[in-house]
Amino acid sequence: MTIHPMLLIIVFVAAIIALWIAKCLNILREYERGVVFRLGHLRSRDKGPGLVLIPWPIDTMVRVSFRVVTWEVPPQDIITRDNVSLKVNAVVYFRVVDATKSVVAVENFRFAVEQAAQTGLRTVLGEVELDDLLSQREKLNERLQTILDEHTEPWGIKVTQVQVKQVDLPQDMQRAIAAQAEAERERRAKIIAATGEFQAATKLAEAAAVLSREPAAITLRYLQTLIEIGVEKNTTIVFPLPMDLLGGLATRLGGSGAPAALAVPASAQSAQVPAGNGGRL
Repeated sequence: MTIHPMLLIIVFVAAIIALWIAKCLNILREYERGVVFRLGHLRSRDKGPGLVLIPWPIDTMVRVSFRVVTWEVPPQDIITRDNVSLKVNAVVYFRVVDATKSVVAVENFRFAVEQAAQTGLRTVLGEVELDDLLSQREKLNERLQTILDEHTEPWGIKVTQVQVKQVDLPQDMQRAIAAQAEAERERRAKIIAATGEFQAATKLAEAAAVLSREPAAITLRYLQTLIEIGVEKNTTIVFPLPMDLLGGLATRLGGSGAPAALAVPASAQSAQVPAGNGGRL
C-alpha cells in the first residue's frame, strides 16, 4: 500500500501549523505577566493573565512572576562602629511590581537585588555600634528596607521587608556582655533595696512623730502587741501594769529608795510570770 505524496505534504503542513499555533498561544497564570517584544521592540504594555495570542516568531514574550521572593542573605563579616567583628545574616522579601522594568532595566533582577542586599547590610550595620545593633533591630530593618527600595525602584522591584536574622558574636564578647548584664542586675537590686530601706525609715520616722504627739496611741499599740503574742502557743502570761500605779508607788517610797525595776519607760511596762506557777506573783 502506497501513500500519496500529496497526503504527506498535507500532514507535514498541518503539523507545522499546529506547532506554530502552539507557539502563538500562551496561557499566563494569575501571578504572571508577559513582556512582549515585536522584532526586538518593546510593546506598549505587558500581557496577562489568561490566554495570550502573539504572532510568533514576529513577537516573543518573556514571563515574569509577581509573587513574593524570599531570599536569605549569606552571613556577612561586619565590623561595627565600635570595632567589634561579627557575622550577620538577614532575610529579604521582594516582588516585581513592574514587569517591563524588571526585564528591560536590569539583566537579572534577582541577582541584582541579592547583591544590593549584601552591600546595604554591610554598609548600614557598619555605621552603628554593637549595643544599637542588638537593641534597635527594628529601626535597622526599616533603614535597610528604605535603602534597598531606593536602589531597586528603577528596576520595577518592591522590597517588602528586610529582617536581620542572626548575629554571631565572638566568645570573648559574649562573656563580656554576660558580665555586663550581671553587673547591671546587681546594681538595680542594690538600688531597689536602698530605696525600700529609705522609704521604711521615712515611714518609721512619721510613725514616731505621731506617737510622740498622741500618748494614747502608744497604749493602743501596746494592746495590739498583746493580741499578737496571745495568738501564738506559748507558756508566758503577761500582766499589764498601769503606769499611774507604778508612779504612785514610786512617790510613796520616796523616789530614791525605789527598786530599779520601777524605773520603767514612759510608754508601758509589764510583768511576766511563767505559766508553771499558776499565774501567782
